Amino acid sequence: MADAAHLLEPILALHERIRDAVVDACTEQASEQLAAVASDGGGGGGDTIYAIDRVGEETLVQGLTDLARTEPLCLIAEGLPGDGLVLPRDKREQDCRWRLLVDPIDGTRGLMYQKRSAWILTGIAPNRGSDTRLRDVVLAVQTEIPLVKQHLSDQLWVLRGRGMEARRFNRLSGARERLTLQASRADTIAHGFATVVRFFPGARDTLGGIDDEVLGRVACFEDQYASTGGELYELMAGHDRLVADLRPLVQSVRAARGLPPGMCCHPYDLCTALIAEESGVVLRDPGGAPVDAPFDLAADVAWVGYANERLRAVVEPVLQAALRRRGLLPSPSGQ
Repeated sequence: MADAAHLLEPILALHERIRDAVVDACTEQASEQLAAVASDGGGGGGDTIYAIDRVGEETLVQGLTDLARTEPLCLIAEGLPGDGLVLPRDKREQDCRWRLLVDPIDGTRGLMYQKRSAWILTGIAPNRGSDTRLRDVVLAVQTEIPLVKQHLSDQLWVLRGRGMEARRFNRLSGARERLTLQASRADTIAHGFATVVRFFPGARDTLGGIDDEVLGRVACFEDQYASTGGELYELMAGHDRLVADLRPLVQSVRAARGLPPGMCCHPYDLCTALIAEESGVVLRDPGGAPVDAPFDLAADVAWVGYANERLRAVVEPVLQAALRRRGLLPSPSGQ
């Protein structure tokens, strides 16, 4: 395994730089300014880019330009050209040992209206060109962008095989303290938080029906946190026991209703999945395989996060049966 340890401290520092720039923008500008649409995502289900996103993107590129003076990098990031950006710009992709997949602000909508924290997400993998995948990530960092009224901000990271580490930053005092997070050990969703994601209209009735069938047997709560990094954090912190993002599976439902493709989770939203996995969270695709995707901006990714393996053993068969009854998941081969 290639060792990316020398990139950890520069990436941690860059995340803090992005966090501070975005918080400053939120402090100085009205929500209406930050919520202005900068790009509509091309109308094909891609994410809408808002004015606040540009703050994160510009700080990201400038910071990586500085880092790339000593280590050429290939950057794939939301808001940047889909074929990637090589830094320094006089280098070629094959000159880069490392490929970065980044979401400069994951959870833009909640942050720009000061409803909820967003997250900076970075996954780094050995550069295998277009063959690079999420499962190749060896270093991942995610950093909380807090609300203006919030003085604490968490930062999590992992080098593959070395376990998750975390710290909490106090914006008032400047102090950084080590943080211990523990995923829930419960083997039931009863009286806990469990969510089937349905942020956007178009197939909410189908997703809600799955929710009722799988989760409606016991008393539990849901939390529609419109940030994949935030959802992973809630699982790692023990706040949530289950998150199922099945949006790619209901694209056919939308099409049958004459609707365009809906907005889904993309690989950059899951580029820090390694952190969750090394913290003990179990991440699977709806069929039960480990979550994986190409290092790109376009792929739609369905995923399910379980707080632990025992909970997965209880919930996954029920979820898969509900999906098969609706024709959203193929039956196992031979059946």
